[in-house]
Amino acid sequence: MAETTQDQEFIVTEAIGKTESFISQNRKSLSIIFGALVLAVGGYLIYQKVYVANKEKEAQTLLFHSEQYLKSDSLKLAINGDGNNPGLEEIADQYGMSPSGNLAKYYLGMAYMKLKDYDRAIETLRSYDAKDKVTGSVVYGAIGDAYMEKNSTDDAISFYEKATDEKPNNFTTPIMLFKLAIAYEVKGNFSNAIDTYKKIKKDYPTSNEATQVDKYIARAESMIKK
Repeated sequence: MAETTQDQEFIVTEAIGKTESFISQNRKSLSIIFGALVLAVGGYLIYQKVYVANKEKEAQTLLFHSEQYLKSDSLKLAINGDGNNPGLEEIADQYGMSPSGNLAKYYLGMAYMKLKDYDRAIETLRSYDAKDKVTGSVVYGAIGDAYMEKNSTDDAISFYEKATDEKPNNFTTPIMLFKLAIAYEVKGNFSNAIDTYKKIKKDYPTSNEATQVDKYIARAESMIKK
């Protein structure tokens, strides 16, 4: 039986009444909870505006020295520091909550990759929080590369897939699709490899990868016929 307007009004009134009764009976407890929420929000804002902001200033200054070492390919100095200035490991550990500390994780992971320290590269890059359109895809791709080097093709495919889905763009996405297709081939999944190569050709026809996929498609097709 459908509710009448009077029924609906009664239900609403009853609900309001129950709410008012609950507030009246639990006024003291609610005041304590509300006060705790105010303190929590206030504490968080102070943490973000004061503590993190101060850490960011420190991290920016310290990171400059590591960036210079990275530019000159002095990876160990960039990672460990030079005795006067901390390296990326310390900056990432001590200032990881700040934007520059987060960036240090990205630099550190890529430095580990260059040194072929793949386990540390994976661990560090997975802790990086990408805020922009490009580095998230690059980081997923780098983790995929590390797993490929470790002969963990299934894990590599998983991260290459994430790289292709992460904020698609004309710069990184065709590169990551190409890596994904190669990984499929290594795994022996030539049908998926062909589909991925064709996706590059269809969705990113002006990319450098698109200009060379035909020979890879032909190769994968020939492998299916064997």
